[in-house]
Amino acid sequence: MRKLIIAEGLPCSGKSTASKYIAEKLGMKYYDEGNGHHPADYEFHAFLTEAEFSLLKADEQAAVASFSEKKNGGYIIPLEKFSGSLFDKLLKHKIYDFLPWETEKPLILGKWREFAEKALLSSVGYVFNCVFLQNPMCETMMRFGFEEILSQHFISEIYSIIQPLEPFIVYLKTENIRAEIEKAVPERGNRWLSDVIDYHCGGEYGRQNGLRGFEGYISALEERQRRELEILSNIGIGYTVVENFKTDSKKAYDIILSDLK
Repeated sequence: MRKLIIAEGLPCSGKSTASKYIAEKLGMKYYDEGNGHHPADYEFHAFLTEAEFSLLKADEQAAVASFSEKKNGGYIIPLEKFSGSLFDKLLKHKIYDFLPWETEKPLILGKWREFAEKALLSSVGYVFNCVFLQNPMCETMMRFGFEEILSQHFISEIYSIIQPLEPFIVYLKTENIRAEIEKAVPERGNRWLSDVIDYHCGGEYGRQNGLRGFEGYISALEERQRRELEILSNIGIGYTVVENFKTDSKKAYDIILSDLK
């Protein structure tokens, strides 16, 4: 029985819309990106090693310990539980933004492992929005500037963990990336655009390739999509690539549901 479907693609490709539709149509449980209680992902969580925890004041240690989960030689901390100066301290250890790769990688794989073990015992099926490719690629490619093969190895490790769930990827391919991003700006705002440009151009990949401004952002997205489609074709996971989702969503949904069968 297929227990996991994941919608992937670039920003503004329609992932949220498609994944919600699939979940509703198939009677599966839906998790969007940015969910602080995602069963397979650490959104808005920090991690402190035991040594880092010991540097906190006694009252701060008590507060962290009361809300945290101990694992991997440290503390997984939900940042939503904190405010003020302690929040500022913990934010510097946020997963996906500040941890070194050798610390972050086992945390991410461990979270996937926990999810897979529970999902196998559950009668519920899951539909995720973009945590299988987007998050790993934003880390390995954009933040750390790793070569494509290293991104593929990491994503393959995730696949090996979830393989018993018979996962299937629905990839919404964007033909005109520039046009889709430009259409999204009035709704998402200039602050959003500024933030994503800073992220994609300011990370190691952006620095390595001298990316600047809007043009640099589009260039990064074009390369990311190329790599993601290449990785999908190499790792053995079931998937379908859907083109022109926004221009003919009815046809796209028919293709998706047919391929899922």
